[in-house]
Amino acid sequence: MDLDLRHLRMVCAIAETGSLTKAAARLGLSQPAITSRLHKFEELVGGRLFVRTRAGSEPTALGRQVISRARIVLHEIDALVDDLLAATTPSTELNLGANHFPCVASIVDRVSEVVPGRAVSLRIEPSSALLADGLAHGWLDAALMGMIEGTEVPLHAPITMRTLVPRYPIFVALSATHALAQRTSVRLEELRNERWIRPPGADDGSLASLRTACRAAGFEPDIRYDAPSGAGSPLVAAGHGIRLVDPGWPPSQGTVTLPLAGEPQMARLVMAWRRDRLNADAAGAIYRGLATAFLDHVDDNRAFRQWWDRHPESHPVL
Repeated sequence: MDLDLRHLRMVCAIAETGSLTKAAARLGLSQPAITSRLHKFEELVGGRLFVRTRAGSEPTALGRQVISRARIVLHEIDALVDDLLAATTPSTELNLGANHFPCVASIVDRVSEVVPGRAVSLRIEPSSALLADGLAHGWLDAALMGMIEGTEVPLHAPITMRTLVPRYPIFVALSATHALAQRTSVRLEELRNERWIRPPGADDGSLASLRTACRAAGFEPDIRYDAPSGAGSPLVAAGHGIRLVDPGWPPSQGTVTLPLAGEPQMARLVMAWRRDRLNADAAGAIYRGLATAFLDHVDDNRAFRQWWDRHPESHPVL
């Protein structure tokens, strides 16, 4: 077996995710496939690269050496591709995608400011998996995507990504007349008798994550309604059900949004883009535009603003 870039990207993905399962999802492989590939690569380099621990897959001394060299090689390869792309004439159009975040109101303006001369379009989807599909088929150049903690949306080359917000909580929306509406937070187990609206992006793992969190709290959620994006707000306001919401959304009329005590539902925000469409400079500019758009709306929900101020480690690196 000859060494190729796939092996280098594999060991880096395992090191970054700390898990063969998560690395396989990132690379679009099955777990048996990545396990087999890792074993063959270990035979090639003459030793084990990772060991299983309670914390996950930890690199051995040989593994750390290989990972360090692999990152150097991949950085140089990526820089070469960026240089080649930078020499080409950029498209006059920029096709962006985003989940249904509060900041979609600012994305077009903020990104247009950092990529002058390009016509910015925006496609809003409830599902990150649909955005990933749009990137894969070339319908999108870049996308702002939310990923529920513990789940991965597979992204395949030439798509890459950069984390914008590494960790933020998911809130719950209740009717303003709900018995818990005046609280500053609510425990998930207090919602055991509620009827739920299915979270958007079930193919992203959001539904499975909700079920897992509720089971850990001692109950099975009664998922009664299916209403994409914000279509469930009237149901919540009327007291027919509750739903999980992005923390940046201001409460819609007749509702309140509350943090979940203990933060049983967390997510991260990433920018994904096609490296054959955007070079490093363009991707960096778009990242700054998206980050600025996100920051424009932190004050939309006072409870999220309070959480945000307490967690500077979650702020975008600009």
